[in-house]
Amino acid sequence: MSEPQISAARASIHVLLADDHDILRQGLKMLLSLQPEIEVVGEARTGREAVEQTLQLHPDVVVLDISMPDMDGLEACKQIRAQASATNVLILTMHESEEYFFQALRAGAAGYLVKKAAPPDLQMAILSVAQGGAFLYPGLARALVNAYTATSPEPRSAGKNEGMAAELRVLSPRELEVLKLVAEGHTNQEIADQLVLSIKTVQAHRANVMAKLGLENITQLVRFAVRYGLLPQDL
Repeated sequence: MSEPQISAARASIHVLLADDHDILRQGLKMLLSLQPEIEVVGEARTGREAVEQTLQLHPDVVVLDISMPDMDGLEACKQIRAQASATNVLILTMHESEEYFFQALRAGAAGYLVKKAAPPDLQMAILSVAQGGAFLYPGLARALVNAYTATSPEPRSAGKNEGMAAELRVLSPRELEVLKLVAEGHTNQEIADQLVLSIKTVQAHRANVMAKLGLENITQLVRFAVRYGLLPQDL
């Protein structure tokens, strides 16, 4: 997967950092300040502060820890997504367990990264999430697919018109392509490059897919893709 690219028309990605450890938060701020396309516009020490500052500052991405005082990151994520849908949430945590991972996705997080990850992973995660894509820490992405494979009926072939489910028939061939690529974790920019489309066109196709299928988040999209056998086995 190629590294996400930022459109020349966009000066920067506005990021809010939320972590109760001051040293770690300041370290993240210094690290991100080295990236010309990323601007840290605010900091929060509690989950409640993260929600309040999101409503005040309207950042593109909130980098959010799970374990915080006053309100934990999962509840903060739910409130941010409910009250500021244009802001995407990237969970950055020490917790590598699948339990927290699935809770974060259900709360509406678009990305999940553990603190032991390398600095370039954080940059890529922020860029991916800001562009409307998803970023799942390696190993946990496979866990997501496995979870839905185990609970879903036998996948049906999407390559044959005969017997194709009504849900898939409402999609155009291009929308089906976009659905597959989004489910695989590609960003809007990567999809645009691969399909030779503009980002605006990809965004429109993605919005149409979500609306036609009644999907609200990446978790539901992956579940749908697994159900109909749209994901490669070696993801």
